[in-house]
Amino acid sequence: MLYDLLQDRRFAALLRSHSADLLTYLLEEGQEFAVVADLERVTFEPPLPKELFEALPEFPLFLLVNYTFQTARLEGERLRFEAGFGPQNFGSLVSIPLDAIVEIVVDETPIFINLTATIKGNQPSAKDSMEIFLSNPENQKFLNKG
Repeated sequence: MLYDLLQDRRFAALLRSHSADLLTYLLEEGQEFAVVADLERVTFEPPLPKELFEALPEFPLFLLVNYTFQTARLEGERLRFEAGFGPQNFGSLVSIPLDAIVEIVVDETPIFINLTATIKGNQPSAKDSMEIFLSNPENQKFLNKG
């Protein structure tokens, strides 16, 4: 039963939607947090130097505090923020798809766990993305009313 649930695209979409709502809440409330993400799906602009990238674990913990928190924002299906890496504090814009977020952590306590984040094939289609976007009543104002 659990295996089937974790393979279900609708269940994965539900978790993506929940993570978006939770991240929106934390950002609006000014609550610093951390996320654990599947590194395979995280992008860095500019790319991290090879030695820094290779030093990251498969599921790194990104702390969104201070300046990094101030730069954090949701853009569509992605969490984006600026962060510094390594002893030289190499700056990069980090972009994480919502469905690649494995955990959201506040004060060292996980408040959200996405068991589907590492399952291949659970990435959203364009239709899934639109349904998630429209499921939030706040986004209804973006619909074409004419």
